[in-house]
Amino acid sequence: MQRRLERKLIRAFLPLCLLMSCAAPAAQTQPVVQVDSVLTWAHPAPWFGGFSGVEVNADGTRLTAVSDRGRVVQARMLRKDGRLVAVELDKHAPLKGPKGNALRDKMRDAEALAQDDTGQLYVAFEHSHHVARLDPESGVTMPLPKHKDFARFEPNAGMETLAAHPDGRLFTMPERSGAEDRPFPLYAFDGKIWSIVGEIPRRGPFLPVDADFAEDGTLYLLERTVTPLGFRSRIRSFDLTAPNLGETTLLTSGPGQYDNLEALSTWQDPGGQTRLTLLSDDNFFPVQRNEVVELILAKPGSED
Repeated sequence: MQRRLERKLIRAFLPLCLLMSCAAPAAQTQPVVQVDSVLTWAHPAPWFGGFSGVEVNADGTRLTAVSDRGRVVQARMLRKDGRLVAVELDKHAPLKGPKGNALRDKMRDAEALAQDDTGQLYVAFEHSHHVARLDPESGVTMPLPKHKDFARFEPNAGMETLAAHPDGRLFTMPERSGAEDRPFPLYAFDGKIWSIVGEIPRRGPFLPVDADFAEDGTLYLLERTVTPLGFRSRIRSFDLTAPNLGETTLLTSGPGQYDNLEALSTWQDPGGQTRLTLLSDDNFFPVQRNEVVELILAKPGSED
């Protein structure tokens, strides 16, 4: 998304939205998601904020996140009876290149995070349009090979999604597909090369900002659009093995209902419930916040 337009909309309309409490109720289809917790994650350091990629560990007690100003952070997730009540910063490091030099300017614009079943983390960058292995302790990144298409992605509308499939492949797609009726190409990395393995249909004004796979191979896609009354988010799920992709809309939020949600991680809690943890990018703008939203996917036949 073009950040100049986004920031103009934020500055012009978001304060009014907050004052008028203009959030509309979410419109959603079955299966629904239950909102389990919404909280603000704050820290006084000037670098804190801008979170655009997240991974939650298997038991929901820790998260790792990356920011679009080149920082990787690790934090504790504090829970009461399973419900998230606080997030506490633990470790952080600037993102670095292979030689250990801190990434600068647009080269540090990390937009997505994924973790494979071995525990290896991967980070996707906009502007430089590539994916790299990430050591969260040091912040060092090691770039993977690129697909020839990556060089043609728009400067500020490249890879905002990154997801690790249970079979070990990495998946990504660009934030923009070109024409409004053109689907988003889905790229997969098999450990050696990237290839286009499918297309995700584009529906309305929403654009992809993150994605993650559940253990059963279901792809969850987080999308966003900006309106004069604030941000709107949508979550869709897909079965990549189904002829029609099994597309389902899980949640569509009203304007201003949530902040600028840009990061998604899916995991399964001890009770067997699928949880979706989302982080917002506050754009380092005082009116916004670093919001953490946790959703529970309703089981078939259950009610919201």
